[in-house]
Formats: sequence, C-alpha cells, structure tokens
Amino acid sequence: MDDEAVDMSGEAGQAVPRSSIRGSGAREAPADTRDMYMVHTMFRREFAALPALVRGVAAEDAERRAVVADHISFLSGVLEAHHRAEDIHLWPKLLDRGTDEIAPVVQVMEGHHERIEELAAQVAAALAGWRERATTEQAAALAHVLRRLAEVLYEHMALEEQRILPLAEKYVTAAEWRAMAGTSGAGLPPGKMPLVFGMTLYEADPEVIENTLSSLPSEVRTLLQEQGTRDFAMYSERVHGTSTPCRSAPLGPRN
Repeated sequence: MDDEAVDMSGEAGQAVPRSSIRGSGAREAPADTRDMYMVHTMFRREFAALPALVRGVAAEDAERRAVVADHISFLSGVLEAHHRAEDIHLWPKLLDRGTDEIAPVVQVMEGHHERIEELAAQVAAALAGWRERATTEQAAALAHVLRRLAEVLYEHMALEEQRILPLAEKYVTAAEWRAMAGTSGAGLPPGKMPLVFGMTLYEADPEVIENTLSSLPSEVRTLLQEQGTRDFAMYSERVHGTSTPCRSAPLGPRN
C-alpha cells in the first residue's frame, strides 16, 4: 500500500488517514505525550498541598503568609499558561483531524478549563482577602476554594490522560507537541523556566526527561536539569519546609 494507506487503529475502530498527522513530505513523527504525565504529576502534588499550607500559617505570621500566597499565585500562573497552550494548540487539531467521536470529549475538556478558570478567579479573590486580613475565616475560605480547584483539576487531568493523550499520539505531530510546550513556557514569568522544570523533574521518569530535553542544545539541557533541580530544592525548602516534599497521591478526604 502507498503513503495514503490508512491506519486502522483510529477512534472507535474507524480508519484514520495517515495524512492526519503528516506534512507535505514523509509521514511526521507522532507526539510523544509522556511529558504530559510528568507535568500532571507536578500539578497534583503542588495543588493538593495548598489547602494545608494555608491552614498551617499562623494569623500573626505575615512573612510566612506572603511566602504561601506568592506560591499560590505562581502555581496559578503556571497552570493558566499550560491550559492556554492546550486551548491554542491541542483542541483545534483534535477537532479538525479526528473522528466525530472526539468532539464530545474535547467539549468536556474545554468545559473543565472554563470551570478551572472560574475557580482560579475565586482563588485570586480569596487570596487577596487573606493577604489583607489573615483571619481564621479568610484562611478557611481560601483553603476551601483551593480544595475545590484541586478536585476539578484532578478530574480533568485523569480524563485527559485516559482519553486525550492517546488521541494526541494519533493526530498531533511531535513538532506540534513541542510547539504547544513552547507556548506554555513562553507564558511563564521571566526567569522561572528552570524552577518549573525542576518542579516537574522531582518525580519524573529519567527516560522521559531525556526524551523531553533531547531536542534542546546541550547548554540549555544542563541549565534546566542542574539549575532546575537546585532552584526547586531551595524553593521547596522555603514553601514546604523541606527540599523533598511529599510526592503526588490521590486526594484524601476533605478536612
């Protein structure tokens, strides 16, 4: 069969044209989505820890409150950049190239993003109140909305891993996947890329790390791995009180 042969592994048993992830020349390499699991693990670990961090701040400890508040704002920004990149790069390609069965799950994912944006706005409002007045009520309100955000985020990431990432490997090229990561990175605060990479390295599979860095110049790989690891250790010591915080786990019961 020639290059226009079909791949019979399509969604719901339907034939997927090879042209769905090819350019003008030979068939392009498909996306390797393993790095998304690495990012999701970081989000699970860090967002799940936030309510307890807030509740653990003494009302009179303004310095500690500022550290935790800045951490919440930083994480929220990282998540926003990550989801904006998916909105720009991933959902349109899946809808354009995939079968009809893909549209409903993409709509669910887009709905999750909207709900997460709503909760992030509530977090920002509660955070502003907590920064200004560190009462027990303000802390409880902030911890509550952070827990709700973590619950929706866990649900979203689980569905994405189950349904979306296998589709991305069929319909998105490796170059397009890297472009999405580039857009996400460009949305980070200046100078924070090593720290964010260090946060993802903490629980990552070495093979996935090697693959993620393989297309970068050697000096950039060294910067991300070495400085990222150092930056995260120092940052985690300041935020969590240890350079080796608890690893990601399922959400426990609400307190």
